[in-house]
Amino acid sequence: MKIFYGVQGTGNGHITRARVMARELAYAGMDVTFMFTGKNTAHYFDMEVFQRYLVKSGLTFSMRNGQVRYLKTAVDAKPIQFLKDVVALDLGDYDLIISDFEPVTAWAAKRYKKTVLGIGHQYAFNHDIPKTGSDPIANMVMKNFAPVDVGIGLHWHHFNQPILPPIIEITESSSNINKRKIIVYLPFEEHETVMKFLTPFVDFEFHVYISAQVMSRLSHIQFKPLSRDGFRRDFHDCAGIISNAGFELASESLLAGKKILAKPLHSQMEQLSNAFALQQLGYGQTMYELDTKVVAAWLYDQHAVQINYPNVAQIIVQWIGQGMPKMTNEFIASVWRKAEVTKILH
Repeated sequence: MKIFYGVQGTGNGHITRARVMARELAYAGMDVTFMFTGKNTAHYFDMEVFQRYLVKSGLTFSMRNGQVRYLKTAVDAKPIQFLKDVVALDLGDYDLIISDFEPVTAWAAKRYKKTVLGIGHQYAFNHDIPKTGSDPIANMVMKNFAPVDVGIGLHWHHFNQPILPPIIEITESSSNINKRKIIVYLPFEEHETVMKFLTPFVDFEFHVYISAQVMSRLSHIQFKPLSRDGFRRDFHDCAGIISNAGFELASESLLAGKKILAKPLHSQMEQLSNAFALQQLGYGQTMYELDTKVVAAWLYDQHAVQINYPNVAQIIVQWIGQGMPKMTNEFIASVWRKAEVTKILH
């Protein structure tokens, strides 16, 4: 089977999910061409698993100080280039088109009248799941940004809806957790603001991952360049994660039993809803500003939740190989029965 797979490249969550799918698709002997849009080539890293891929500008959101800037987003959208990319994308020879909330692929497939399979967290928002922060712009973006014909929504819990668990790389958790070690990934915050925020907590060691090369003046705060291998090494034995309310990193943290403190991006419905769901499910804590009182309480709380999710990527690839039959309620329930929730104490 010949597949074209478009991936939204803004942030690293979509790419992380695509890495897991790429391996399972390769194991199944499927011929896949990937395309990534949303940022320029220099900002992608650890892309070897994709073997053959394209990079286009696509569409992305302008961010500053943790807030979506809709006016700047509109100014920077480059609609003419987007339309050129859509028209230039040749999908005629592909048996299946997949979009992980990637707009060029989704809209180009419409030109070829091909069915588009959507795989990603955003497609869960088509169902009755915890939502907050919605507005007409957010609703319009969620519906029209990357429209698909069949959407497989992913979430941390089923909420009695036809959605599946997260697609996560299944790795062995460390039994030797460093209770003082915390990973910080707040890519839309200024590094000086993050340093000032973390400065009082000298009893902990913070590994702050950022895109720029920055030296820390403080021994308990380390700034580190974005690297999947480096991040995974630190993630292996850390006690918790302070991050935005992106879906993929929180999913990995739940699988590994790391405690979560999420700061959703302002005016970003998906992240606000993710934070709301984490709080509602009791899977993590949230803060809406860089609040030292909240982080102080969270740092000394040793409770976490661990969820042994099944290999959803493998399940979806097998389903694709079977001709994509309708996912029945029993099929979806059988997948969720494999997820085991455990409360742990570090």
